[in-house]
Amino acid sequence: MAERLQNTANSYIGGAKQSLGETLGNERMAAEGAAQKTQADTAQKVADAKTHAEGVGNKIQGKAQQTVGSITGDTSMQAKGHANEALGDAQRTV
Repeated sequence: MAERLQNTANSYIGGAKQSLGETLGNERMAAEGAAQKTQADTAQKVADAKTHAEGVGNKIQGKAQQTVGSITGDTSMQAKGHANEALGDAQRTV
């Protein structure tokens, strides 16, 4: 979560630097701001993809646990499966 906040902050700060640099005619500041914003936006997309992949894994694990729990009559395993599937769904929507 801290990484997401940091990426968001860096994106806004980079955008502000870019705008300020363009307004002041300071090409270096504008370029540094654009680079900071791009880097933060890219890092955010990587973090989103990682979270999505973890979500897919948790959903698959949850389905497997539910199936095994159902076959063996293990309600605890089924409950864990439902929890992991819900976690996976939540991670995939972030």
